[in-house]
Amino acid sequence: MNQTPQRPPEVLSDASVDELLRDTTPWLSCEECFERMDAYAEAVARGLSAHDQAMDRHLGACPACDEEARSLIELLQAD
Repeated sequence: MNQTPQRPPEVLSDASVDELLRDTTPWLSCEECFERMDAYAEAVARGLSAHDQAMDRHLGACPACDEEARSLIELLQAD
């Protein structure tokens, strides 16, 4: 019999569960996101509605791509 104490399972918050279950369709990979990012950032920086649902979903679920897009938009808006 193993006497090693068992670690209790971690409990996820409701917000964490919602993030895990978020609908990310239409699905877009990070590579595809980076291919479309310049046009998306230029549209947002100009105040145009980007209306790219796949980009919006991907950026909402991918912190790395979202940070890159925000940085690019800020850079474009500074000019």
